[in-house]
Parts: sequence; C-alpha cells; structure tokens
Amino acid sequence: MNSVRLLAGLAPALLLGGCLSFGPDVPDQLLTLTPTATAPANSGARGSDASALVLQEFEAPSSLSNTRVPVQIDDTSLAYLQDAVWVEQPARLFRRLIAETIRTRSNRVVIDGDDPGVLAENRLTGTLRQFGYDVRSQSVVVVFDAVRPGEGAQVQTRRFEARVPGVTADVASVGPALNQAANEVAGQVAAWIG
Repeated sequence: MNSVRLLAGLAPALLLGGCLSFGPDVPDQLLTLTPTATAPANSGARGSDASALVLQEFEAPSSLSNTRVPVQIDDTSLAYLQDAVWVEQPARLFRRLIAETIRTRSNRVVIDGDDPGVLAENRLTGTLRQFGYDVRSQSVVVVFDAVRPGEGAQVQTRRFEARVPGVTADVASVGPALNQAANEVAGQVAAWIG
C-alpha cells in the first residue's frame, strides 16, 4: 500500500520531468582566446599608482554582446556562425587577452577588473567594434577603438585593426583565426601603451 502511494505521489513529478528543459543544448566545443605569451608563475610587478594600468570594461555593439560569432554578409546583413559559441562575451575575453599581453611585455602593474576602488591614474577602456567573420573578404576581422588618458586633461584614442584572410566559414577555421587576429591587436595595443 505504501509503495502504491509513493508511486502515485511520484507520477506527476515523473511526467513533468519530460516537459522541463534546463537551457539550450550544450555545444560540442566552446571558443576562447589564448594569449601568445603568458606571465610565468610567481611573477609579479610593483609600481606606483602613476605607473599602474587599470583595464576597465570594454563596450561592444549588440551584435557582440552575446556569445555567438557574427558573420557580416554585406553592408546591412548580419548572421551568426553555426555552432560557434564563446565561453563568455568576446569583449571580456578580449580585455583579459590585452591585460595579459601588456603584463608580459612590460613591467607595469596591470589590473584587469571592474574594481572602481583601485587607485591608478592610467586607465584603458574602449569599444570592440568588430570581432567576427566577413563573407565578402573571406576573412576574420578584429577592430578595437581604445581610449586612455593623455597629458594633463587630454584624452588619447586610437583604432586598432587586424585581419586574417583566406578563412573558410566554419568553427574549426574561424576560431583560431579570430584568436590570431585578437593577439595581433593586443600586441598593437601593448606597444601603444608602452
């Protein structure tokens, strides 16, 4: 009798279980960015608030404010590359890549985060304008507009761009090409920062 009651009590839960979904299907693989060089373990830097660099959150257009890889079809049409999914939003991945690149190429204290309490005079922010595949040129394109303080009350801006041509429109080709282009732009930014 107790087993009948137990089964009767579990029946609705078992039936409902077939209706529940805990999110979209997980892709076979996720894309990420990896720096060409990383700071070794136990390395660090010491500096003053005048030489430290804080990387603030990067902006991005709506087409990049998700974890998909945009495909520019023509001047006004955009799609997303099938089965290509980032582990997190590209602007965050790109910010970390730039931070690590600057960290390995300089003796600066580099703070990659959103902590507004960090006292540093030098700040880098910007907008990730393009970070995807262009059908017309069969290339991946990374465009970043950087902003940092200049002398006195001035502000400096610079646009950085990298393209990797001859890329087919599939995850296996686009992912590594975007990583290559992102590392190229990160190197350009690191050289500009000094």
